[in-house]
Amino acid sequence: MKTVVGPADRIVVIGAGLSGLSAALRLLGAGRAVTLLERADHPGGRVGRYRFADYEIDSGATILTLPKLIDEALAAVGSDAATVGLRIHRLAPAYRARFADDSTIDVFDDPDAMAAEVTRACGAGEADRYLRLRDWLGRVYDAAYDRFMDANFDSPLDLVRHPESRAALTDLVRLGAFGRLGPRVRRTLSDDRLARLFTFQALFAGMAPAQALAVYGAIPHMDTSLGVYFPEGGMRAVPAALATAFRAAGGHLEFETEVTGIDYAGGRARRVRTADGRAFDCDAVVLTADVGALDRFGLRRRPLRASPSAVVAHGTVPAEVAAGWPVQGHHTIDFGAAWGGTFTEIAGRRGRLMTDPSLLLTRPALGDPGLIVERPSGRHEPLSVLAPCPNLDAAPLSWDRLGPAYLRELVLVLERRGYRGIADHFAVDHLDTPRTWHERGMLAGTPFSAAHLFRQTGPFRTRNLPRTAENVVLAGCGTTPGVGVPTALLSGKLAARRIVAPA
Repeated sequence: MKTVVGPADRIVVIGAGLSGLSAALRLLGAGRAVTLLERADHPGGRVGRYRFADYEIDSGATILTLPKLIDEALAAVGSDAATVGLRIHRLAPAYRARFADDSTIDVFDDPDAMAAEVTRACGAGEADRYLRLRDWLGRVYDAAYDRFMDANFDSPLDLVRHPESRAALTDLVRLGAFGRLGPRVRRTLSDDRLARLFTFQALFAGMAPAQALAVYGAIPHMDTSLGVYFPEGGMRAVPAALATAFRAAGGHLEFETEVTGIDYAGGRARRVRTADGRAFDCDAVVLTADVGALDRFGLRRRPLRASPSAVVAHGTVPAEVAAGWPVQGHHTIDFGAAWGGTFTEIAGRRGRLMTDPSLLLTRPALGDPGLIVERPSGRHEPLSVLAPCPNLDAAPLSWDRLGPAYLRELVLVLERRGYRGIADHFAVDHLDTPRTWHERGMLAGTPFSAAHLFRQTGPFRTRNLPRTAENVVLAGCGTTPGVGVPTALLSGKLAARRIVAPA
């Protein structure tokens, strides 16, 4: 594995998202002097927060899997979750899914509980098929994790250069992991509803299930078999805890500090410049900027195909109103009748808005009652509604004008589906669209970065060790291993390894 050459005692990490925090903790634990610079007034990046008059709400990812990676990052500086006051609980069910025929299926990571639920909803025969699928997903995950997810690549030849990698590759080929996820799942499951629950995660990788590589079965395995979790205080509690541990261990963290450029000399980054006129000398840099903004830091990138984007509305709803909704779930996936056509609409090269939306509703107070907002008018819940949509490359829509109208259409869809009162009582305090993501420098206006096409995955994804600067290392969802909360944490770990190689 190639590493940063030359001295690397003073490290500047740009961005206090999960990948930056993960890298910073590991580098600090290895005895390096680490300065972490963040342009926002809080940590988190894509797992940040919006703050309003009387409540806060998570601004990005709401699904937490593999919390052991948080423990590993904290352990790098001799800390742990208890020390930083982080309390994480498993959600049961992980999701509640509702379909166009008003049927529901809950998703449990416990195999017996899930088999019983599948039997209830789909029949005993389908439960047997579910258990076969679960076993296959687990074997794909086991084969992929160490050598494809938790691994740095210098070249595609790394896949066959080492005996362990060759063995993992052989296992994946034997499992059919380089075929297509959707068809593979449907060959096992006969119930269309259940098949959706084990393939919709391909959207996180920027792909329609019918086109996604079956190796991305590792994603549904993580949240349907290994568990979905939620931290007390919201997802934003995770980066806050990591930042606390970093500072307690002697790291230097500055908020509201926007990096405007990197000065290079002799092919090396020498200092990092900030908008307030300061400069931070460095021996190496960990850069967590979105791949869509790398040129701002003197780095080139190849053309990339972006993932679909999303419209996300954040606000509150009276708890009394939400109590009457047809599904009571921390995470509810409300599927439209359409499915394959929906992905064609949002993921095609000429994207369109969903004609029959499938939506994710997140009600975090159902997992953490401490998030209820007490007002003179009564108790209110934080609520986020996410609708996948095309990115700006596929559909350069005028979101400043379209956004509010499209949100109104979505809440009317939910009203018709039985979420009574949402159209009149959902008080939206923030609306994110591809335009707002683009204004933050995200590739093609998508928070899901580059799609996981074959040519943009594994050793073919944007390298975390750019050729144009020998002491700059990339981290974040645009580089290896990819998009998601656990993969962002892994990305920081992999970036740190490029500077401090494991013994």
